[in-house]
Amino acid sequence: MTQEHATPEAPQVTVRGEGRLDVDPELARIWLTVSARGTDRAATLADLTRRNAQVIDLVKAAGDAVEKLETGRLTIAPELGRRGRGERVHAYTGRVRVTAELTDFTALGELVTRLADLEMTSVDGPWWALRPDSPAYAEARRLAVTEAVRRARAYAEALGTSLSSLLELSDAGLAGPTMPRTAGFAGAPVAFAAEGADEAPPLDLEPQRQTVTAEVVARFTMRPPAL
Repeated sequence: MTQEHATPEAPQVTVRGEGRLDVDPELARIWLTVSARGTDRAATLADLTRRNAQVIDLVKAAGDAVEKLETGRLTIAPELGRRGRGERVHAYTGRVRVTAELTDFTALGELVTRLADLEMTSVDGPWWALRPDSPAYAEARRLAVTEAVRRARAYAEALGTSLSSLLELSDAGLAGPTMPRTAGFAGAPVAFAAEGADEAPPLDLEPQRQTVTAEVVARFTMRPPAL
């Protein structure tokens, strides 16, 4: 389709509109790392399996508060001795990473505290986010379009005329909380680790509000102004 060019009979105005929202998060994600270390490979793997099962069972016990539970990378590797030559194994180290995604934040503090109290288990998070299909994104786009129309009308009114038709509307971008590749959602993470400690009270975790922005570029024709 050929682009319609402006003429004195059909002048054009091109504007940019932005929509911005601050909304409560819909999801919280935590990363769990379960570790084991020992001189015997089979025993180390058995410890890792047992501790991983404890983590999985504890997360599942939260019931409907947990929307997603995924096991990530599993590693078990030998550690070679620093002295001497040859492939003499000093110890074995194992790790498994688990991700949990929660929608009920009332259970989050207690779950994080109990997970951090498990043997050789570290917790990273929470990371707050919106769902990919959150209505907040659509609302930000609507606000961006409304702003574009308002600005175009303001320019037309400054010329003593009005808008005639919309020629083009393009999405200039949508920005919001994003999930990093390795560590999670936008927000300030807190790492927890505990071993053999007395049972701690549940942490009071306040959800971090999320900012969503959308931008559009709109092109309109105007009725010829009387200059």
